Amino acid sequence: MDIYGFYKGEVFEAYEYLGAHTAKGGTMFRTYAPNAEKVSVIGDFSGWEEIPLFKTCDGNFYERQVPEAKEGMRYKYRIYDRRGGFCDHCDPYGYSMEVRPGTCSVIRSIEGFRFHDAEWLAQRTDCRDKPMNIYEVHLGSWVRKSDADDETGWFNYSEIADRLIGYCVEYGYNFIELLPLSEHPSDESWGYQCIGFFAPTSRYGTPKQLMEFIDKCHRKGIGVIADFVPVHFAVDHYGLTEYDGTKLYEYPDGGMSTNDWGTRNFMHSKGEVRSFLQSAANYWLSVYHFDGIRIDAVRNMIYWQGDENRGENRIAIQFLKDMNCGLKARHPSAIIAAEDSSAYSKVTDPVFAGGLGFDYKWDLGWMHDTLEFFQTPTMYRSRDYHKLTFSMLYFYSEKFILPLSHDESVHGKATVLQKMSGQYEEKFSQARTLYMYMMLHPGKKLNFMGGEFGQLREWDVKREQDWELLKYPLHDSFREYVRRLNKLYLKHTALHYDFDPTNFCWEDCTSTGSCMYAIRRKSADGDIIGVFNLSGSRCTDYRLNVGAGTRVKLLLDSDSEQFSGSTPNGKAVWTHKGSELRMTVNANSALMFLVTEK
Repeated sequence: MDIYGFYKGEVFEAYEYLGAHTAKGGTMFRTYAPNAEKVSVIGDFSGWEEIPLFKTCDGNFYERQVPEAKEGMRYKYRIYDRRGGFCDHCDPYGYSMEVRPGTCSVIRSIEGFRFHDAEWLAQRTDCRDKPMNIYEVHLGSWVRKSDADDETGWFNYSEIADRLIGYCVEYGYNFIELLPLSEHPSDESWGYQCIGFFAPTSRYGTPKQLMEFIDKCHRKGIGVIADFVPVHFAVDHYGLTEYDGTKLYEYPDGGMSTNDWGTRNFMHSKGEVRSFLQSAANYWLSVYHFDGIRIDAVRNMIYWQGDENRGENRIAIQFLKDMNCGLKARHPSAIIAAEDSSAYSKVTDPVFAGGLGFDYKWDLGWMHDTLEFFQTPTMYRSRDYHKLTFSMLYFYSEKFILPLSHDESVHGKATVLQKMSGQYEEKFSQARTLYMYMMLHPGKKLNFMGGEFGQLREWDVKREQDWELLKYPLHDSFREYVRRLNKLYLKHTALHYDFDPTNFCWEDCTSTGSCMYAIRRKSADGDIIGVFNLSGSRCTDYRLNVGAGTRVKLLLDSDSEQFSGSTPNGKAVWTHKGSELRMTVNANSALMFLVTEK
């Protein structure tokens, strides 16, 4: 490792030097603890007796090869501070940890797994002009074993792979985004309060089982995105907190030491911290073949503590630029997405053009406006009509993903279906219309697990999804509707050219009184038109000019009987004569048409 580059924050492969590395002569342990008085390693191989490590390089690193230390054995570093005390820490660069409540690192080799995805990686792109339909998943609560001997019932990475991949293929998702897999002490943190930034959580198995999961995804045409948290880390002292007896990774005590999540903020002005974090990001892309990373809480890196009034954190902003440039240089086709709730400009512009260098940004404004509109009773929607048109006023300022994520199904917010206005059955017609609007709106798509079949209960990390709801026709037919919608999205190229301004136009965004909207997405293969009635009344004889010399085909009726709607199957009322398309659109429903040249 380039030690000088490590201190300057330029290293992306620090995990190849630091950590525990198996070899013929035993395991080589290395750790960075510049302010420690001395460091030892303890573990299964020593009966938990101390084996002193030796200072190396410039005296800030410690290392020793231990012949008795083998694959699968647990270990920690015992780090003595200069006040005479010590603390036992897991390995910041460790490749694995034991299952909670255990807190030890585990010796694991990340060598030897044979991937079969060379063809996938060769043709992989960032999907700018391709479909990206993301299924966001928390592995421990998607599905669980019914006959488990323990309280968790977790499937391991290998076991869940075929179930989840088959489900995504059948229901039209071509990407899986996994909530953070970096090892974390508390299930309730969902993975966002990390301890082991290089250790995939052992809740679901070993590193090589995770590699197998991703390899299987690629062989079935499914991309995999990792959720990555470079803003903060868990406070537990066996982790990064006061690692060498001083605040090595975090800020000194004061206004930046902790945040609203109760965790420690990384101090991005330190080169060793920058090398640590960007090496972790590169590790997931390089070693595990993830197809992208989603960076959590970018606002809290752009502004001090996420508060715009405190001003920009220019050092953290520069770190984001440098990390994104380094990752894209190493992985040009990988996706780097920002979860950013700020209005900071040029998040997805290239760094050379003054941007932060992300490929995509979550459109949280679209999400809030859309869900608020669909929560509004139909009698008030004329007042709020332009909540659904406002997003297109700023859409081309960034490259957006439209997220209906886990954050919208927790903390008393209610699930997406439950948010819809009206009584139980009305919620389904509202949600069917919402999802068609989402598919017609430019931007890549992200939906959280359970949304596709109308989960009503808020997400609970300790329970699997309520699959028993599929016994009820409303939920079963809703999932079939989402499947049909997803497949249409994957098939029709007009829905893929999100960032070409000539691809989108409003055919109707002025019918405030009737709450009618019409969207057109254009391509050489045919245009897609979506017509939406978001009032509480049926609209008859609604007309659109679709152009002379065209053919029109109805692709999907959200209110069809096959989806538990009120229109007899295949009996939607519409006619096409000359350039005019006439139709009847039921209350809170939508129609999707394909328009091609004769």
